Amino acid sequence: MNKNKLKKRLKKVKSNIKKSCKKVGRNPSEITIVAVSKNHFSKKIKFFQKNNIDIFGENRVQELRRKNNKLNSEVKWHFIGHLQRNKVKYITRMDNCLMIESLDSDRLAKEINKRAKKNNRVMPVLVEVNTSGDENKYGFQVEETIDFLEKAENKYDNLDIRGLMTIVPYLDNPEDTRPYFKKLANLKNKANKKGLNLTELSMGMTNDYQVAIEEGATIVRIGTALFGERKY
Repeated sequence: MNKNKLKKRLKKVKSNIKKSCKKVGRNPSEITIVAVSKNHFSKKIKFFQKNNIDIFGENRVQELRRKNNKLNSEVKWHFIGHLQRNKVKYITRMDNCLMIESLDSDRLAKEINKRAKKNNRVMPVLVEVNTSGDENKYGFQVEETIDFLEKAENKYDNLDIRGLMTIVPYLDNPEDTRPYFKKLANLKNKANKKGLNLTELSMGMTNDYQVAIEEGATIVRIGTALFGERKY
């Protein structure tokens, strides 16, 4: 592990966030970095934790549990991948898993609500929206999201729906991702006009987080730009 490389990457990411915020008149303190640690060793997580990165993202339950057992309980997690219903119980038991960012179906909402209730907690979640309409991606279609949100608010007492999340296509020119981020931001505004109280937009990764911030992201999920290339 090259600590100097990691420090340089972190400095660059924070600098880019500041630039993007300045461009659109936002405060960098509005942006939460979720450091995506999948396929990276725990010692890198410890390094970033010591350098004021508070939240780490994993997309596989087994890897999350393994790392959580190795690391101290002060490490905070977001689960950011497709979550199978039979694995929800492991996530809701972890008090230091602060959020499930990938609520992508009503059946999953029902299961999270049930398991959260058993563990005497209200689980913060984001609703995943398939802004690209790609049939290979998970998430609610844009046109069905508000209907789900309105029903879920009355139906699931142990869910705290904080906002929306999307995974956009990887495009060589980050600027080409802008329409997808605009779509999610517009959907959030539309939902709030109907009386919902959504505060979070999780959108943008290493390739396009600067564009996402310009379009209103409050959470960016950054892996390679911090950790370097993954070792498989």
